[in-house]
Amino acid sequence: MYLKARFAAPLLLSPVLALLGNSPAFATNGYFSHGYGVKSQGIAGIGIALPQDSLAAASNPAGTVLVGDRIDLGLTLFQPKRGADVVGNGFGLNGHYEGNGTQNFYIPEFGYTRHLNQDLAVGLAIYGNGGMNTDYGKNPFAAFGSTGSAGVDLTQLFITPSIAYKLNDQHAIGAGLNFAYQQFSAKGLQAFAPYSSDAEHLTNKGHDSSTGVGLRLGWTGQLTPNLTLGLTWSSKIKTSKFDQYKGLFAEGGGFDIPENYGIGISYKATTALTLAADVQEIKYGGVTSIANPLANLLAGNQLGTANGGGFGWKDVTVVKIGASYDVSQDLTLRAGYSHSEQSIPNSQTLFNILAPGTVQHHLSLGATWKTQSGGELSAFYTRGFQKTVNGSSSIPANFGGGNANVRLEENVLGVAYGWKL
Repeated sequence: MYLKARFAAPLLLSPVLALLGNSPAFATNGYFSHGYGVKSQGIAGIGIALPQDSLAAASNPAGTVLVGDRIDLGLTLFQPKRGADVVGNGFGLNGHYEGNGTQNFYIPEFGYTRHLNQDLAVGLAIYGNGGMNTDYGKNPFAAFGSTGSAGVDLTQLFITPSIAYKLNDQHAIGAGLNFAYQQFSAKGLQAFAPYSSDAEHLTNKGHDSSTGVGLRLGWTGQLTPNLTLGLTWSSKIKTSKFDQYKGLFAEGGGFDIPENYGIGISYKATTALTLAADVQEIKYGGVTSIANPLANLLAGNQLGTANGGGFGWKDVTVVKIGASYDVSQDLTLRAGYSHSEQSIPNSQTLFNILAPGTVQHHLSLGATWKTQSGGELSAFYTRGFQKTVNGSSSIPANFGGGNANVRLEENVLGVAYGWKL
């Protein structure tokens, strides 16, 4: 059985890597996914103190030693609706814009865990960490001189090998390396060439790639027979630069991945009912190209320079609550709700026509059915309710004044199949 599993994992891994490398991910809490693993997403992305499958290390690597020996394969269909309205602009930008030129996104996932002994386990999780996509057939910046369609396409793939150790029957610790691979492209931004430090590397350069590695640490502790706590922390990932877009992103094409951390709790209310919650902090404000306000352009900091204008995003806190109920030995139902603070200030909506990560409220439903062969078939549905951020003096007078109002809503559906080894 061990030899069979050892060779099965690489064979299953190859197609997942191929799909992830070419699948744009579109995320929910800013541009981070609201959860990792189909089971977790069915309970609003909760997972810090509630490991459920071999994707557990994506939330908390301590879970690697708590889920047993298993393989999980999943696929998520993501359908965002994004757009913007520009009002009160004196240079002709006014209008209604839909950024849905691409509508369906398929995001696969893979997880594998294996015990080396009773207290020590290793794992591998491969998943889309997040991303952002807009595709405007009608270019919102055409009145400024842009041509063709406009939009951006950001994809982030994480490969997380992990190791976890049970200190005793109540406590486990874990560590994982987040190997990050990013792809990015931008089009239709010619209007910003006068504000770029390198207009030849601003827009319409096709897809460029970037890589980096970071550390994730975690702990879970069963404080009582029914109560479990968890802590997790992921370092900021310093990635290589997007050289083809060094005239767009600050620091010559820099686009690091923010530090994030969280605390989780799960409580076994009855033998069938588990209540759980996570609180997560995402430090978007610590990444220059994401956090710099667009107004920096007007202070002489061109796009691509160390303090070049950007998207003006803020740090966000995400709160998730949910419940899991075992209807029978073969059927588990899940439900959850999550709320994120708004990452986009009202003053920063012009550039965020390209990246309207505005959704704050998510409602999730999920289920797992144990098959007669011993496998687990899981599914979830998440609704990201429409949120519009209305601009407030968001278009500088140099660009004709007025406001951009940006919006996003989402439907997310996923399925997975997992089995114990």
